[in-house]
Amino acid sequence: MGKIVSVISKLRRDRARRLRRAQTDAETRLWELLRAGRLEGWKWRRQAPVGPFVVDFLCREASLAVELDGGVHAEQAAYDARREAYLRRQGLQVLRFWNAEVFQAEDEVSWKILSACRESDPSRRGRHVPRGRRQA
Repeated sequence: MGKIVSVISKLRRDRARRLRRAQTDAETRLWELLRAGRLEGWKWRRQAPVGPFVVDFLCREASLAVELDGGVHAEQAAYDARREAYLRRQGLQVLRFWNAEVFQAEDEVSWKILSACRESDPSRRGRHVPRGRRQA
């Protein structure tokens, strides 16, 4: 028997798919840094549904969401605050970066993300995990 999926779940999934296809240049660049375990083996998803929201990047094993903000986010601070509060209630740490930071301070952005991942799992702190290998 097939899995029963609600209409709302399908709508969220379809919205996430549309966002993946129409990602910004900054999202594309950060995805190249995160994808395929390139950041010490941490597994990431992009445009991942979390409840009623879609986060730019999600690492479930580190309970970490990374959001990239463009100019529109300065105008929707109240919405972003509600969204971030919801994500925190779901047990996620949220890191926010401006789109420009990804291009102007790529190493710093990567380091902040990696540090947050390592903080979530003390056993992986300071250890390099070869790409494509998972820790047991």
